Amino acid sequence: MNRKIVTNVRAVTETSIVPSAAVLVADGRIERIGSGEAAWTGLVPDAERIDGQGMLLVPGMIDVHIHGANGCDMMDGTEESVQQVSRACAETGCTSFLATSVSSDLDSLLAMIRSVKRTVGREKGASIAGLHLEGPYLNAKRKGMQNEAYLRHPDIGEMKRIFDEADGLIRMVTIAPELPGGTEMIAFLRERGAIVAVAHSDATYEEAKRAFAEGASHVTHCFNGMRPIHHRDPGLVVAAFEEEHVSLQAIVDHVHLHPAIVRLMHRVKGADKMVLITDALQAMGLGDGTYTFGGHLVRVKDGVACLRDGTLASSTVTMNKALRYTTELGIPLTEAVRMASTTPADILGLRDAGRIAPGCRADLVLLNDEFEVEWTMIGGERKRDNAIDRSGRQDDRLP
Repeated sequence: MNRKIVTNVRAVTETSIVPSAAVLVADGRIERIGSGEAAWTGLVPDAERIDGQGMLLVPGMIDVHIHGANGCDMMDGTEESVQQVSRACAETGCTSFLATSVSSDLDSLLAMIRSVKRTVGREKGASIAGLHLEGPYLNAKRKGMQNEAYLRHPDIGEMKRIFDEADGLIRMVTIAPELPGGTEMIAFLRERGAIVAVAHSDATYEEAKRAFAEGASHVTHCFNGMRPIHHRDPGLVVAAFEEEHVSLQAIVDHVHLHPAIVRLMHRVKGADKMVLITDALQAMGLGDGTYTFGGHLVRVKDGVACLRDGTLASSTVTMNKALRYTTELGIPLTEAVRMASTTPADILGLRDAGRIAPGCRADLVLLNDEFEVEWTMIGGERKRDNAIDRSGRQDDRLP
């Protein structure tokens, strides 16, 4: 049996931070959690011991919305691009993710799906939890960075072909439900077990309420790419706030959402209905420069990605930074971790992920006081180790 004990950590569970914790990992799963090295002395003499040096141990984070990283885009249609995103996720504390598309022609979307299918089970870093299709059934009025040339009304025949190609990998689809055919598309997606998310939508309050009643249950990058709140026209966001079953995505990067809005979302929905995402494009991990994304030229300056006209075009934030920024806004660490790890796991039905608890997968991340990733463990194996050993050599175990 392959056993490891991670000792001397502050382990973040769903409700508390366990000081001087020790976590026993056996064959890729968490077996026990205790407090203090003395509790483990002599009990598992064959286990590899990993000293956490008093740092934070959090459950692996799960990003349900990421387009690219390290110069690669999911829409490249290559396995190498998907692997680069998998690596980048592991480097930044994310252990599972949804490979996310942008609006495109059908052939490009099918090529993206095939590249993800070829990679599943062979990931070099974070695990692929499925596909998130952002578009193409979006409203041009709220297109944001989505390329209007590819936006179209919901088409059940086209979506059947997409589902046939995906072989069960589609976990989430973002649509504008007010478009002609939106009601039928919600029913189609729900019948196939996909999470119906809403964004790039000009839905009124009444249209959004109807969509949520019909089965939509999630809001993609809340407040961005949708009708804004007005006191006589409350729109999609207020409708989502009122529906208990609806969860929200938040891009917490100091750009997409004002701190007061993040706190408001948390206050209204709570950590159990709010998830942190990156919505990252290929610039994540590379920094400023000019990139091609969704058929557009995107300029990244000071970490902010924009189209030529100033429209925000995704993000460069990482999950570990989003976690840090969320706590800096006054949200308790345990709740921020739930938003980054536990809640996305629950939304995706990954009951053995997103938490430090016996029986769960040993997807763990060690963070220093600056929320920088020291190492990432996926299925009990360290996939990324940023620690500097005594010789000064950086130990990077990611293939």
